[in-house]
Amino acid sequence: MDLEEPVFQDRRDAGRQLAKELAAYRNRNDVVVLALPRGGVPVAFEVARELGAPLDVFCVRKLGAPGQAELAIGAIASGGVTVMNEDVLRMLRLTAQDVEAAAAYEAAELEQSEREYRGAAPGVEVAGRTAIVVDDGLATGATMRAAVKALWQRNAAKVVAAVPVGAPRSCQDLEELVNQLICLYRPEQFRAVGEWYHDFSQTTREEVSRLLRKGNRNFGRNVTQVLQ
Repeated sequence: MDLEEPVFQDRRDAGRQLAKELAAYRNRNDVVVLALPRGGVPVAFEVARELGAPLDVFCVRKLGAPGQAELAIGAIASGGVTVMNEDVLRMLRLTAQDVEAAAAYEAAELEQSEREYRGAAPGVEVAGRTAIVVDDGLATGATMRAAVKALWQRNAAKVVAAVPVGAPRSCQDLEELVNQLICLYRPEQFRAVGEWYHDFSQTTREEVSRLLRKGNRNFGRNVTQVLQ
């Protein structure tokens, strides 16, 4: 669907619209909702509330190439999962030491982010469950793809990617990695995720922590392991 102006008031509005397309997953005890921080959390909060599912963050950190931080050689994700871009590794002829150095730095950043978001509470278990991964939009889709691959490595039974808006090519690439992709709008003239929101102000760490606490106090009570 081609668009010329914003269609979402803010991330919470986008989440409510997205939740309508995920109604088949409502009140199921095998479903967990995972948000990619930070912008995906307000969207996922509304999805989790509508579905009655536990809400958690799924942190992913890109591994930048030495001297080229924006070029991803891979990514690390929650639970100690590492996903590498073998084509880039071969192209740059990187050594194992190069990869280990990048991974060690980002692992520390990942651990700090998870600690700030959820404190000492454990994450929601995904093995054997349907994991709905939510973000506020897909531009290149690199972070979402890394999260999806990590979830498969953690033995999710089914992976659903859900976003309000995405670049058509990124959506096409992602569809090959998931059981289902829910994307409300795929505008051909896609430049940035924020263009489709009236309010796309930055999501703060404080807001992320507040929504996680609120979500896990009220949602997903039919699931055994919920964040405390």
